[in-house]
Amino acid sequence: MDPINEVHISRPGLLVVDVAAADDATALAFQQLLADRWATATAERTTHDVDQPGVRLRCYLDLNQPNGPAAPTEGVPEVRAAAPR
Repeated sequence: MDPINEVHISRPGLLVVDVAAADDATALAFQQLLADRWATATAERTTHDVDQPGVRLRCYLDLNQPNGPAAPTEGVPEVRAAAPR
């Protein structure tokens, strides 16, 4: 993946999301879920790194610009980290 440019995270609410998935369909479906909720600069295709399993993609979100009816009306919902394995 390319380095993250400062402009991509220049203010609160901007995110760079790197996705690793087993296949194209999974990665693109996850990206679509994000795009349905927030303004998102989406990737048109995934990439595959030689000698690495699965595929990757990068998308950019702006949590300050809700996209669609499922978008939060106040703030960003709490996200809890998964329990360690």
